[in-house]
Amino acid sequence: MQLKRIAYTLCLSAGTVLLSGVAVLAQAPGSPQQPTMPSQQPTTPTNPAAGNTGMGPGAYPGTAPTGQDFAEKAFVTKALEGGETEVQLGQLAQQKSQSNDVKQFAQKMVADHGQMADKWFKPVAQQLGVSEPKGPSKKDKKEIAKLQGLSGQDFDREYITMIVKDHQQDLKEFRDEAQVAQDQNVKQIAAQGSNIISQHLQLIEQIAKTHNVAVEGSKDMSSNQ
Repeated sequence: MQLKRIAYTLCLSAGTVLLSGVAVLAQAPGSPQQPTMPSQQPTTPTNPAAGNTGMGPGAYPGTAPTGQDFAEKAFVTKALEGGETEVQLGQLAQQKSQSNDVKQFAQKMVADHGQMADKWFKPVAQQLGVSEPKGPSKKDKKEIAKLQGLSGQDFDREYITMIVKDHQQDLKEFRDEAQVAQDQNVKQIAAQGSNIISQHLQLIEQIAKTHNVAVEGSKDMSSNQ
C-alpha cells in the first residue's frame, strides 16, 4: 500500500514538471508560433513601363469578365490605335510641312507616342490579353489620306486643326479613364498619358496662334487640370 502511494505521488510530480516546462517554452521569446493564413494574398507590385505586371494574359484569373474589364480593354486598344495615328501623322508632317515649328512638333509626336505605346500600352495590353491593333482605325486612316493630298500652308492648317481636335478628345478620355479604371496599371498609364497629351495640346495651341489657325475649346481643355 505504501509503495502505491509513493508511485502515485511520483506520477503527479512528473506531470506537474512537464506542464510547467510546456508553459515556459510557450512564453520564451523567439519561440516558433503557429502561422496564420492571411485573409487575402498580397498583390505583386506592377511596373507597366518595364512590362512587369505580376499577372499573366487575361489579368482576371478565375473570374468572369465584367463591363469594366471590357471598357478598360477598349481604352487600351483605342489608345494604341490613336498613338499609331499620331506617329503616322507626325511622319507625314515631317515630310510635307514647310514650317520648322510644325516639323519640330511632329518629330516630338513621333517620339512621344512611340514611347508611350512601347513602354506603357503594349505591356498592359499583353497583361489584359488584348491583341495589338494592326494600325490606325478606319476613321483615322481617312484623316491620314486627307492630309496626304495636301501641301504647303493647306497641309499645316489641316494638320494643326486635326491635332488640336484629336488631343482635346484624347485628353478627356484619358482623364476619365484615370478616374474610373479599376486596374491599377490602366489607371496609371491613363493618368501619365493625360499629362503628356496636355503638354502636346498646349504646344499645338501656340503653333495654331502662330499660324493664325482658329481652334475652339482648346484653352478650357488644356487648363482643366
